[in-house]
Amino acid sequence: MSMGEDILSNSNFFFVGVGGAGMSAIAQYLAGNGKQVKGSDRLFASFENDFIKQQLTQEGIQCFLQDGSGIDENTQVLVVSTAIEDTNPEVAKAKLLNIPIVIRAQLLADICASKRTIAIAGTSGKSTVTAMLFHILHENKMSPSLISGAGLVSLQKQGKIGNSYCGSSDVLVIEADESDGTLVKYHPEIGVLLNIDKDHKELAELDIIFETFQQNTQKYFVVNNAHPLARKFSKGSEHDFGEGTDWVVSHFVQQGFEINFEIQGVVCKIPTIGKHNMENALAAMSIANLLGITIQQSASALGSYQGIYRRHQCIGKKNGITLIDDYAHNPAKIAASIRACQPIANKLIAWFQPHGYGPTRFIRKELVEEITASLRPQDEMWMSEIYYAGGTAVKDISAADIIGDLQQNGVHAFFVADRNALFDQMIPTLQKDTVILLMGARDPGLEKFAGEVWGKL
Repeated sequence: MSMGEDILSNSNFFFVGVGGAGMSAIAQYLAGNGKQVKGSDRLFASFENDFIKQQLTQEGIQCFLQDGSGIDENTQVLVVSTAIEDTNPEVAKAKLLNIPIVIRAQLLADICASKRTIAIAGTSGKSTVTAMLFHILHENKMSPSLISGAGLVSLQKQGKIGNSYCGSSDVLVIEADESDGTLVKYHPEIGVLLNIDKDHKELAELDIIFETFQQNTQKYFVVNNAHPLARKFSKGSEHDFGEGTDWVVSHFVQQGFEINFEIQGVVCKIPTIGKHNMENALAAMSIANLLGITIQQSASALGSYQGIYRRHQCIGKKNGITLIDDYAHNPAKIAASIRACQPIANKLIAWFQPHGYGPTRFIRKELVEEITASLRPQDEMWMSEIYYAGGTAVKDISAADIIGDLQQNGVHAFFVADRNALFDQMIPTLQKDTVILLMGARDPGLEKFAGEVWGKL
């Protein structure tokens, strides 16, 4: 489908891999705006993922196995991600029926062009800033729409998946992902750059992507001046935030599961943890200010912010042990997550499941450095084997290699290949006044794992 054609004028869409966070958000958005939406996912072949299928069905999305059975002559557009291969049965069937195939990012770019879009980019914090900004706008009756990669707890409590919302205004808040390079397709009204860290791509490659994103932004490009690699993209705008701008934070204090700080004399109290979430709130408040919302209005709204799913989600406290589940998966995020949890208890036991052999190999050095620097002498680091989602990866690295590196650095580090054996091996070290932090991404089974650990405490 060429750029000249209006994808959104079609009414019948089929999503390949609709169970994924990025795909499901757009599918829900279209379904909520009156389109007929169907989708397939290989996850649906497993009974344990039935809840994903049920949630999508509840949002009006018809679900199928990934075998081509959901596609027919009524299908007008097949939506795929960059990860979907040409050998996929649905791609093959769409080609046979001459159904136009569009990548997810192009569809999202078209949706962005139809709204006053605020696109939040950066290697860390995108989901949280997107959620915080949406919450501020929503609480201040601006009725924004949302397309994100993570579920908001406030929306999940309404029975929704939580990563998408159809508001009545023309304002749309999106999480703009750089990991597959498709960020360059978006032309938002407001573009935001939070930070740049080595994650899926080398820094030089990220620079090119973010430079294009900056050039494509229509009105305001907002930069986090506190982050040195992001700062170079600043044009000295009065809307930038962080060090050296009018938007700075003071008097930061974390007490239990609440952070307190001041912005321009306004006191903010947010039920979350970590200095990084103070930075995330600062970003959201500065962007909201561009839309006419005062700092006081933003602070009041964030007082009722309920967080996002698996982002420092406090599962609970039992027998003096606090359990927290988090999506952290790159070196900077893991270090920030560890530091945010340390004030909660005297001892931290962190567990991480890396995903993908290539990505793990790519971040090995930085991961070891960040974990070593962030742990206290009494803290522990545990890992289970790398999550493998399938494909043709070369399995020439193990999580045990990273544990070995950490042990050489003097870290209390332990490897348990099968995460189901984790708790039994961890029990002897457990004591009161401990926080257990579970970290990992991409593996749909991780959310259940947190519940299983909670059940054993």
